[in-house]
Amino acid sequence: MTGYEIFWPIIAHVALVYFLYVLLAYRRRNLIQAGKVRRSDYRENRDEPPEGLFVKNCLANQFELPVIFYACCVLLYITEADNLAVVVLAWLFVALRYLHALVHVTSNNLRYRSPLFAAGYVVLGGMWLWLAVWMAFPNG
Repeated sequence: MTGYEIFWPIIAHVALVYFLYVLLAYRRRNLIQAGKVRRSDYRENRDEPPEGLFVKNCLANQFELPVIFYACCVLLYITEADNLAVVVLAWLFVALRYLHALVHVTSNNLRYRSPLFAAGYVVLGGMWLWLAVWMAFPNG
């Protein structure tokens, strides 16, 4: 590649994380105003209603598989293994994370959420596989 194309999908994912923090604050504020929880419930980390819990869990999920996505993108760039195919895979991974998050914070239906997660898992595996092949055969 000629530039920093591999980093744009990372920036797009970071935007998702920031959006989820805003959504979590919005939903928690609404839960407090509706009297469903007290502000101190969050300080003491008590259970919260699904409206907030879905977003909280979705947000936590953005710091699991995506962490190795970030590492892969950086390694692809450093080793100069980034090419159009892996940039497309990176965008596909991020698009799947957006769809997964959408399901997670709305219906949280595992029938839809699990296949989206699995697809992202496979896409990211493909990126790591490409990196391994690139490093194993650097001149070929």
